[in-house]
Amino acid sequence: MLQPAAVAAAVEAETRAANHRDQVREALLRDLQAARYDADRAFRQYDAIDPANRLVAAELETRWNRALERVTEVEARIAGHDSAAPARDAVATMSFMGLTEDLRTVWRAPTTDARLRKRIVRTVVQEVVADLDEPAGEIALLIHWMGGVHTELRLPRRRRGQRNSTSPDIIAAVRQLVLLASDDIIAGMLNRNGLRTGHGNRWTRERVTALRSHHGIPVHQHTPEDSAPWLNLNKAAALLRVSPKTLRLAAEAGRIDAVHPLPDGPWIFSRAALTGPAALDIVSQARRNPNHPAGSPPGQEALPISTT
Repeated sequence: MLQPAAVAAAVEAETRAANHRDQVREALLRDLQAARYDADRAFRQYDAIDPANRLVAAELETRWNRALERVTEVEARIAGHDSAAPARDAVATMSFMGLTEDLRTVWRAPTTDARLRKRIVRTVVQEVVADLDEPAGEIALLIHWMGGVHTELRLPRRRRGQRNSTSPDIIAAVRQLVLLASDDIIAGMLNRNGLRTGHGNRWTRERVTALRSHHGIPVHQHTPEDSAPWLNLNKAAALLRVSPKTLRLAAEAGRIDAVHPLPDGPWIFSRAALTGPAALDIVSQARRNPNHPAGSPPGQEALPISTT
């Protein structure tokens, strides 16, 4: 619908319709001019008659009134025509033409919120008609686009008792992410990892809140940084006074307890684990071997060197 050729055709059709409306208005203006001339002529005839000739004066007055009614009728038709005609805005047309070139970029931009997407949909879609196809178990959607083009989509119909539930992995990730982040930040993390709700929608703060409430997950409790029971990778590394890379490699090797709910998400460390023997061992090794503070990867074998 928003390809340049389709938009150009729609603009051309609107231009032709506007020209036709202009021609109709010009014809009505000519009718109004003729009606006003007839009304003025009838008035002059009535004004010129001798008042003593009552029969002729009454007839001319009747003609004058009919001419005035004709003027009022044509003026009302012009007003109705002007109110029914849509406003022509050249600036809006050019803006719409520019939108067609960047619609995909605008639609997928992180700064585009749901309100802007709804405005775009209302601009290009006139109505959507839904019908049930019982034998096929589908919902047939007929999209009426602005301009008269139709598109049919078919979606599987949810059967009785069927539920589109959220993945258990997402629920487990949210249960761990609330240790560090609020609902709006969690929604951004889930979207960044390409995860969707059970209905296939993007995550929002409201949807994360509803998920927590449904599964009894407590809300994130903000605590002072110096007493927070859970820390991310950077804060945990700062607490141990080692580099984040050193701590991350140790966590990946299983040398210290940590959770990583999402591939593109934070590492979560408990303050208790950061004060335990495993953390002290990591710090001690980093101090002894500053060139390789993370130590050798697990399972790495030594390279035997021949002395012969």
